[in-house]
Amino acid sequence: MSNIKAYGAKDKDADLKQIDIERREVKDKDVKIQITYCGVCHSDIHTVRNDWGGGKYPVVPGHEIVGKVMEVGSKVSNFKEGDLVGVGCMVDSCRECDPCKKDLEQFCENGMVGTYNGKDKHLGGHTFGGYSEMIVVEEHFVLSIPENLDAKAVAPLLCAGITTYSPLRHWNVKEGDKVGVIGLGGLGHMGIKLAHAMGAKVVMITTSPDKAEDAKRLGADEVLISKDQEEMKKHKNSFDLLLNTVPVSHDINPYLALLKIDSTMVMVGAIEPLEPMHGGSLIMGRKRVAGSLIGGIKETQEMLDFCGKHNVVSDVEMIDIQNINTAYERVVNSDVKYRFVIDMESLRTA
Repeated sequence: MSNIKAYGAKDKDADLKQIDIERREVKDKDVKIQITYCGVCHSDIHTVRNDWGGGKYPVVPGHEIVGKVMEVGSKVSNFKEGDLVGVGCMVDSCRECDPCKKDLEQFCENGMVGTYNGKDKHLGGHTFGGYSEMIVVEEHFVLSIPENLDAKAVAPLLCAGITTYSPLRHWNVKEGDKVGVIGLGGLGHMGIKLAHAMGAKVVMITTSPDKAEDAKRLGADEVLISKDQEEMKKHKNSFDLLLNTVPVSHDINPYLALLKIDSTMVMVGAIEPLEPMHGGSLIMGRKRVAGSLIGGIKETQEMLDFCGKHNVVSDVEMIDIQNINTAYERVVNSDVKYRFVIDMESLRTA
């Protein structure tokens, strides 16, 4: 085993501080990665603060990982030393259940293994994430990063990117479709960029008029202020798909009126109870509310290749690991455009 530096929290009320963790030695099918960049996801904060329950401490967050291959096992065929690679939200699954066989490892019936706070079958205990110097991951869960993309801005694609790409692909968004992206944050800004790259007419739907200019810079064709009842009426029954990225409980009824017959609103942000939904809003138009969770490894690689082809990356603000606790407070206060990324050299040289 290797002893390395990381940043973690000892309990739900503690700040993240430098700690030492262990990584396993490289096995036949493993890839050892020196982490160069790691994105900061709101899920990291929820996990550290045990907002969703089931916390395992010490927790080392981070599931938007970009780095260089340091070493590969004897049976690794797709990667070599020096390759630019990524690791997303999961590092293992059973690979035997029906979802896994359909390349939907995120829905593994035996439980996918999260990059952090998952069950570590190699060392026991739980997994540690990307706020660390390096990580060892089985080849199947390692992704190739297109060389033409800005590596630091790729990191959030491993969560925010695939979280928004997967529903756009699953619901077959195509050129000319009218897609509404509800909420402009880490997820919303990627939803705009990806839907725009797919050729859709993209409408940013927000409660904040001051976000209009930035939404259009990101690729939105139009901005709809959801508090403006007259404007909402003008868009009634006109959307092919709504991508709802709002991360907290809210009233979804006003948005359902925007959908065409047989169209869908996909929830990707709020992992909690929602305000009551009026059944008539669904029945009177055969409309649907659905959910989506990241994507499988095959689809995540497809997303990265798509981003390479269309030069799509996240808008990021770089920080040193020593500033992570301040960054957490800024994320909670929506004070970032649109994703923090940690320069992990700041940890190596600490």
